[in-house]
Amino acid sequence: MDSGSESVESAETGYASPGWDFYIRRFFASEAGASDHLIPRWIFLRALGLIYFSAFYSLVFQVRGLIGPNGILPASEYLQLIAGSSVGLLRFWYAPSLLWSSSSSQMLLALCWVGMIASLLLVLNVWPRAMLVVSFVCFLSFVVAARDFSGYQSDSMLLEAGFLSLFFAPPGLQPGLGRVNPPSRFSLFLLQWEWFRIYFESGLVKLVSGDLQWRNFTAMDEYYQNCPLPTWIGWYVQHLPHWFHAGTVGATLFMELGLVWMVWLPRRFRIILFFLVTVWEAGVILTANYAFLNYLVLTLGILLVDDRFLRNFLRAGRSLVAAQRSSDDSEPGLPAASSSAKPSQEPGSGWRSAFVRFYRPLNTAIVAAMLAWVFYASTARLVWLLAPSAPLPMTPVRVLMPFRIADQYGLFAVMTRGLYEIEFQGSEDGKTWIAYPFRNKPQALAEAPGIYAPYQPRFDWNLWFASLGTWRDDAIVINTEVRLLSNDQDVLRLFAGNPFPQAAPRQVRAVFWRYWFTSISEKRTTGNWWRREFLGLYAPSIELQPDGKIGVVEMPQEAGPRQ
Repeated sequence: MDSGSESVESAETGYASPGWDFYIRRFFASEAGASDHLIPRWIFLRALGLIYFSAFYSLVFQVRGLIGPNGILPASEYLQLIAGSSVGLLRFWYAPSLLWSSSSSQMLLALCWVGMIASLLLVLNVWPRAMLVVSFVCFLSFVVAARDFSGYQSDSMLLEAGFLSLFFAPPGLQPGLGRVNPPSRFSLFLLQWEWFRIYFESGLVKLVSGDLQWRNFTAMDEYYQNCPLPTWIGWYVQHLPHWFHAGTVGATLFMELGLVWMVWLPRRFRIILFFLVTVWEAGVILTANYAFLNYLVLTLGILLVDDRFLRNFLRAGRSLVAAQRSSDDSEPGLPAASSSAKPSQEPGSGWRSAFVRFYRPLNTAIVAAMLAWVFYASTARLVWLLAPSAPLPMTPVRVLMPFRIADQYGLFAVMTRGLYEIEFQGSEDGKTWIAYPFRNKPQALAEAPGIYAPYQPRFDWNLWFASLGTWRDDAIVINTEVRLLSNDQDVLRLFAGNPFPQAAPRQVRAVFWRYWFTSISEKRTTGNWWRREFLGLYAPSIELQPDGKIGVVEMPQEAGPRQ
């Protein structure tokens, strides 16, 4: 855990001896905070606002088709299912969402727009704590009700970082750098702890999963091709020799299980680590589309460095920092140099003095309890990853689960061995089939795979996960077929176009392809980025019968799950 640039003596904290109250205030109170992390905090919160914005921005175009009243997985059906259970008022804890009041299309769009506005105000450093609350509540409201469309680790990572930032951000309407309210040491530690767990737990799951590809150093041989949304840069990297891919396997395991421990070492090691992981994450962003995940990890990595490093490194900002030294944060949103000077702790006199003396210890105690709770829950889940039978109390962990602020992470535990793509097709006669074009997924052979992150096409993503199992495992595919039979406009917006603009098709089906990157010679000859093989029907072919009911025209052959 990082400490401030100066020690906090017992006289400064107002306590005669270093008892429990001294340590609670030392680690959880802002007045004894990490005053050497003001600039990293400023940058981190602006970047976090941009990540929140990217999440809400992508939802504006998708949310009605995903969980709207006529969407693929309507939020209202899920909430009604919870309300119909025997949990009573606890439903508001098990599913903490503003959508309990309404899950209409207007409410869903309002949630996204309010979230976008709040995140932009956070970027502009306007009332950051309030904007973090609004962004967190809006995003949590979607995540809770979206079911399969929010089952990503990146969503939990953002919720955890957003929640912890409530205690990390400076108070005030226009706090500037927040020099008089440095971040509490424990909130800084928990954000670094989240960053550490994302890497370390990802390394652990690669070992405990038993996937031979990681042990045989072949996990990266087809990774760039088989990931959910490849990029054109990944096409070129895929064609590098095996020794390169084997080397990236070793580097991945070494970084996730070894190098990340440098976060707990002295300052110089953390700076070295910052450069290493920044370059690494930039490479991941260029070669695969994982929405805002890697941008969030990059943003958390900013907290590895301190004010002194950034003042020396960001030469262009040095004059701005120097100019701010005399302004005492008078201009909002601009970095100012950190100072070791502590604000006066004298609360004044009269009723104000009495209120402050009562409020400050109470506020610090509440903050300490909440952050300690999050730390225990996240630590317990890490321990259970190593020792599943460890006798740790489960109740504190279970109570926090609906909020997804102390999850267990683990990326790429098992590497997929092929890229399978589901394609929706419609027909007016049951013989000639026309494909619905996707926005982001591989489909047209000559179309280069793009770079979309941090934008997250959740529909496209979920189809990749659905392709690893059967249609019975996931309601998304069959529900989409039903919506396409009626030319549902909300669902059609998830596609790049509608091949049946005049009237809905008579039949709809979902077929199955396997995709590969073309070889260098194939691309030079044909211009294609992809080649593919037709595998048959994935889900039942359906049609709308004269009586208005859905009928099955053809059933797919049963197949086992794929990896």
